[in-house]
Amino acid sequence: MRNIKAKKFKITILIILTVILLVFNLFIYEFDKIITPTVLAVGDAEMREKSNDIVNKILINEYNNNFNSDDIINVEKDNLGNIVMVKANTLKMNKIACDVSLKSQESIRKIGQIGIKIPAGYIFKNNILAYFGPNITVRMEPVGNVQTSYKSKFEGAGINQTRLLIYVNVKTKIRVIIPTSYNDIEVKNEVPISETIIVGKVPDNALQLNMGKNSN
Repeated sequence: MRNIKAKKFKITILIILTVILLVFNLFIYEFDKIITPTVLAVGDAEMREKSNDIVNKILINEYNNNFNSDDIINVEKDNLGNIVMVKANTLKMNKIACDVSLKSQESIRKIGQIGIKIPAGYIFKNNILAYFGPNITVRMEPVGNVQTSYKSKFEGAGINQTRLLIYVNVKTKIRVIIPTSYNDIEVKNEVPISETIIVGKVPDNALQLNMGKNSN
């Protein structure tokens, strides 16, 4: 009789433990389904901002140190002083762009490996608990190459004056990684790097600079 009661007790305990385990797994599944998109959304925003900061700092540093519009932009005139061609030193511009690509990718990789820690309270947008709760580590890594390209724009700046604007565009894809999932996002930066006033009439066939796309 005692053995039968002991056996029933063990079966009851086993059933209770099984039910608890099933309920716990269901809770974890539902919690993950709710929390993961929120964590990824916050991680995407934080890593996008961090990537933009990295790229912008490298862009400013590289072009401040190595870009001189007098050396890069060459305005050719005929004997009468009319502008016949505006051309860029694409070799030097592409060299700077490649340096930006390489340094941006390396910096993103280094900082992404360290990652950032986001308190759970911040994820739930709770002002009182914003700095409390378990920290969730978010990391990132570049996906593919960092691409750079130039864009030129001509604007009228007065009588017989033309303003030449040059922008550099940087585009990269990064993977935002959290313990339970990941997401790929594209980060784009467009920064003006040069503004030159050209005195003289610029012919229509000189209003395009041949500046291509680069990647590391």
